[in-house]
Amino acid sequence: MLAAAIAKPSMHARLSASVRPGPLPEGPLGLMGAVMRFARNAEIYGEDEPSEFLYQVVSGAVRTYRMLDDGRRQIIAFYLPGDIFGVEAGDAHLSSAEAIAESQIVMVKRSSLMARADHERDLAKQLWTLTVRELQRVRQHSLVLIKSAEERVAGFLLEMAGRCSGGATVELPMSRQDIADYLGLTIETVSRTFTQLVQSGVIALETSRRIQLRNRAALSRLNA
Repeated sequence: MLAAAIAKPSMHARLSASVRPGPLPEGPLGLMGAVMRFARNAEIYGEDEPSEFLYQVVSGAVRTYRMLDDGRRQIIAFYLPGDIFGVEAGDAHLSSAEAIAESQIVMVKRSSLMARADHERDLAKQLWTLTVRELQRVRQHSLVLIKSAEERVAGFLLEMAGRCSGGATVELPMSRQDIADYLGLTIETVSRTFTQLVQSGVIALETSRRIQLRNRAALSRLNA
């Protein structure tokens, strides 16, 4: 444990080594923070590190995860452009965060944001809404893990369709392994379930990550 802690670079070392400035997004985080660029699979923060910042995805995508005692990875959530993450009740992160693809992330000092919220009612309300949304996300994800594999994959596709564009075609930024670790399944089960949905005419695979929802009603019934 001590050797690992010594070998792991600090937040500031990771930033100076792996990112460069980008354009600022709209909203309170963009007004107060700076956009940094993270390479694919780069760590944004680690589990048990101080939760000094809040983060917003400008482009790309982010996964948060924990490593279980048996060595398996449990993905907690995916964050897409516009999403804010890094919200913690305590002073340390309960999970790690990584860029799924090359991503631009705006970072804001948590202490600065909270100090400003003390004087701005609208900002305080936004932070409260964000905290409640994160709690709801955790609760909904825990309910997903008691469903069948087909129900989990169907629900995931509907969730991503709603978050990405709401259209009939979904471009997934994450890999099959990411999906498996998020849904609590093996990659073989995820791939087999995708194949079953294709064969039944519910979806079509334009590429491995570009999915056409041909029968949204059938997906909704599976997810009910």
